[in-house]
Formats: sequence, C-alpha cells, structure tokens
Amino acid sequence: MQKLVYIALGTVLMTVSCNKQITSTKEVDAKDSQTFADLDKAKIKHLSLDIETDFKTHQIKGSAAYTFTNNKAKELILDTEKLTIDSVLLANGQKTTFHLGEKDSIKGQALVIDVSPKDTIVKVFYKTSPDANALQWLDPQQTHDKKQPFLLTQGQAILTRSWIPIQDTPSIRVTYDAKVKTPKDLMVLMSAINPKEKSADGIYTFKMPQAIAPYLIALAVGDVQYQPIDNRTGVYAEPGLLKAAAWEFADMGKMVTAAEKLYGKYPWEQFDVLVLPPSFPFGGMENPRLTFATPTAIVGDRSMTNLIAHELAHSWSGNLVTNSTWDDFWVNEGFTVYFERRIMEELEGKDYADMISVIGFQDLETSMRNIPEKYTSLKVDMKGANPDDAFSDVPYDKGYLFLKMLEDKYGREKFDAFLNKYFSSHAFQTITTEKFVDYLKENLTNGDDSFVKEWIYTTGWPKDFKKPTSKLFDLAEAQLKQDITNGRNKVAPKKVAISTKSTNEWVHFIRQIDPSKNTKEDLAYLDSIYDFTNSKNPEIECAWFEKAFLMQYDKVNANAKDFMVNVGRRKFLEPLYLALKETNQLDLAKDIYKSARPNYHFVARQTIDTMINYKP
Repeated sequence: MQKLVYIALGTVLMTVSCNKQITSTKEVDAKDSQTFADLDKAKIKHLSLDIETDFKTHQIKGSAAYTFTNNKAKELILDTEKLTIDSVLLANGQKTTFHLGEKDSIKGQALVIDVSPKDTIVKVFYKTSPDANALQWLDPQQTHDKKQPFLLTQGQAILTRSWIPIQDTPSIRVTYDAKVKTPKDLMVLMSAINPKEKSADGIYTFKMPQAIAPYLIALAVGDVQYQPIDNRTGVYAEPGLLKAAAWEFADMGKMVTAAEKLYGKYPWEQFDVLVLPPSFPFGGMENPRLTFATPTAIVGDRSMTNLIAHELAHSWSGNLVTNSTWDDFWVNEGFTVYFERRIMEELEGKDYADMISVIGFQDLETSMRNIPEKYTSLKVDMKGANPDDAFSDVPYDKGYLFLKMLEDKYGREKFDAFLNKYFSSHAFQTITTEKFVDYLKENLTNGDDSFVKEWIYTTGWPKDFKKPTSKLFDLAEAQLKQDITNGRNKVAPKKVAISTKSTNEWVHFIRQIDPSKNTKEDLAYLDSIYDFTNSKNPEIECAWFEKAFLMQYDKVNANAKDFMVNVGRRKFLEPLYLALKETNQLDLAKDIYKSARPNYHFVARQTIDTMINYKP
C-alpha cells in the first residue's frame, strides 16, 4: 500500500521546493484566447488536490490549493466550467472574497479571487457538476467486465476547467500532487507516479514532479489491474481485458528504446498505458506517465500498435515541448505523427511505416474535403471559437507531410540532428509556430523560409507535397480488382481467413471500393469471401460499415448499430454518421444516435450533434 501523504495548505510551498521540479524560466510569449487568466499578473506553478469521487451524484468534491507567482496582482483569475465554488482561503487560513464572471459559451466562467500583491497561495473548495464536460461516469454495463462503474477525465483541449478550477491554457506548466478518495473496490490512477495495487482504504496519493500543461492532468477510477511489460512500461486494464492488452502491447518497452535512440532519453521515468472502456472518444491521450488508450487498438495481431507509438512520441512532442496555444496545435501533432512513423519504421520496417503513412494521407484527404477551409492551414486562428472546431487530420498528417518534406530536402541525418537539438533545447517549455519557424531558419534552413508560408499559413494543399505510397497496398488493390472481376463473372466465392493480412492492408482494401463504380452486389460478393460484416476488428468494421452505408448495403445495419452504440471513438463515429448524412439516411442516423448518445463522451456528442443536427 502506498504511503499516505497529507498536504496541509501551509506546507504547499515546502512541497513544491522538495519536488524534482523542471520548468522553463521563460515567461509566457503568446496570448491564449481560450483562457480568462491574466498570466502576466499571476501564474500558477503548483497544484495540490484533495478530492473525493462520488459515483452516486456523479460529482467530484474537495479542494485545490495553488502556489502562484505574483507580479503585484490583486486578483488571481482561474478558468471554470459548471463548477460550484464554496469558499476560498488564503495561506493564513482566512477566507477571501471571490466572484464568478459572466458565462461564455466556450470558455465557461472566470473565477476571480481577491488577493494582495504579497499572496502566493490560495485554496479553493469546490464541487463539479454532474454533467461536467471533462468527466465521463460509466455504469458497469458500459465497461468491459460489466461489474464496477468507471470514471475517466479528458482535459484536452479546454475541458480541465470543468473538473478543476485552473488556468486552463497550455501557455503554463504546473507540477501537482493529489489525494483522492474513492470506493474501496476501485483503483485510482493519474498522470503521475501511480500505484500498482488497490489501496485497502480507497485513499490514493500522487505526485507529478515534472511540470506539465493543465490539459494533461488526468484521472481515472475503475476496477483495473496492472501487468508490467518491463522495468519501465506496463499496462492497466479491467481484469477481463488485461491479458489481451498486455499481449497486444508487448513491444512497448522496445518502442521506448527505439524512441530514445532517435531523439534522446525518455523524460518521464515510467511509460504505462491504461486501456479504457470503449466509450473513450479518442484513440489515445498522451497523459504523462499514463497514456489513456482505446480498447479498439486491441485487434489480436499487434498491427494497430502505432497508436501506442503515437502516444509515446508525445512524451517529447507535446508533453516535453508544448504548443503555446491551440492555434499552434500542429506543433504538437505534426511532430508526433512524424516521430510515431519513425518509431514504427525502426521496429517493423519501412513497409509498415509506408502503410500507416498512406492510411494517414487518406484520412487527411477526407478532412481537407469536409472541414471549413480556414482550418486547412497548419497555423489557425481560434479566437472566439472552440479548439475542437478545428480538430481534424490536418494538424496531424499535413504537419507530418511538412516535416517529411524537410527530411527529404535536407537529408535524414541532418534533420534528425535538428530534431534532437530542438527537443533538448526546448524541453519543458512551450513554443509558438512563429518561434518554431525562427528556430528552423537558424538551425536547419540557413535562413531560407520560402516554403514556410505555403506549408504553414496557407490553406489547402501545398504545391510540392509528396503523396505517400505503399507496395503492400498495391497488392491489396490488385486483389480487390481480381475479386470484383470474379464476382461479376459468377466465380463461386471461397471463404478466406482475413488474419492472413494485417489490419492496415484490409482497411486499405476496403477503402478502395468505389461507390461510383462498384455495386451492392459487389459488396455482397466480397462479404461472402471475407465476412466483413461480422468482423470483430474495429478498424475493419468502421471501414466496411462506411462503404456499406454509402452504398446502402442494408445487411450491415444491425451490426453497424451495435458497433456505433458501444464504441465511442470519434475517429470511427464521424465517417459513419457522415456517410448516413451524405446518403440521405438521417432517420437511420438519428435512430442509432438516440441509443448511442448516452454512451458517448462530451467531445463526441458535440461533434455528432452538430453533424446530424441532433437536438437532445
């Protein structure tokens, strides 16, 4: 059992000084439009949480104490969303006055706390709303083992403010410690130094000694167990999923070693993965020390582990060097996609890396067609908008194409040296697009930035981008062509075990089906060979159901509805609902969504509500 540490308000400063705190000495260099905070006057440096999870009321209750720098400030301003603030204390234990600002539909409300220019510590007592946007409370039936409830947080981009009053901006970095009380039969995990076994009394303590952006403060509570992979990697999952998860992610330790070989020492000591229930809205979330991952990556052939490589790469690009604002999101994700593919090339070879590059490019093509043009540039302007409005494959794969262009232009050896220096010289700092461009000119391009405007600031496709290719996908395309020909020539179908090829190959195979050229009869023939409709591989299911919806191959409808009700990963949901919308099947879409919506996280609901014009 982990030793319990009780942090009193008066000892918060001592706790900060004793921590192995790693922060940048540079002050904020960009104004983030997504926060109410005045960071020039008062900026949080350390957070100390003392909270309890209430699964009956779906609330978190407790206190948050802050150590902050004070530049002659009379107010400390925090971001909140749907929080109830009970009281605020100063370091001497005396109450101070506070007020909540006007509600903003995107940013929530400012919590304005009255302080003196000498104050550097405050403590806020609060509770969350039962419908806090960052919190997902799951009933036992919504989990894998269906025995215990589950709670998870998702803070990116600006949702942390709905479960902690905080300066909710990547422009700052904080260390934190926490004490969390929960029902005794559940385990608590955070983006911090974590337990390996359940506590007998339901009380857990945590410490995050490295400074991180507030969106990376994460919490999960559930019936989970731990299985180590090696001395610095391991997997948490529900008992019924743990063995499969540990097998699927058995190469995590090798991934960390490969990443270090490329771009320097892993900076967070431990790299563990928590496999969440299927309603988690993302493939993964790169919370330091504890990546959150979707169970849809567990496909039985280890072919989707590039998802883990992606979250591991974030340990450098995103967690170590962080975008200053959400206008600069591509600085996190473009670098991470590039790094992910280099890790997978190191482990699985160039053919594998080529496949995931082509899949990523296909996703990018879809995004470029379907999102507002203003969000097809790498640098975007999110003032007055929700950062999620610009979420697409653009910052990921257009960002990757930009960095791959630099590699091709200057050579891999020189580009690797540049990236090593970039990560080490900006470690535990934030960076804007403009600062990166300046650094690029000084350290790689010798002042040449002729290509920067078109790649970073211009919408649409740059003129000189290089489309990825894959020889394995060429074979998949030839197979599809042969199968379609056989079906139309009435060749008797012979059932094939699809495990003979990787998941990526099958996804590409299905994506090449063309609704303008192929028919429902073609789909039926392919289904009779490969039984795609009854696949239990989420990647294949999504690709197949999308084509079936577009071509109104109704045989899939029951299975597709079951998939969409139980899986909350937004990557899968968006193309499926969009396919129904584009083919005038909104009644079917809304029928499925009515059943599925209660299982989805806020960020997924927000996307689909808008897409199909659904009014809850």
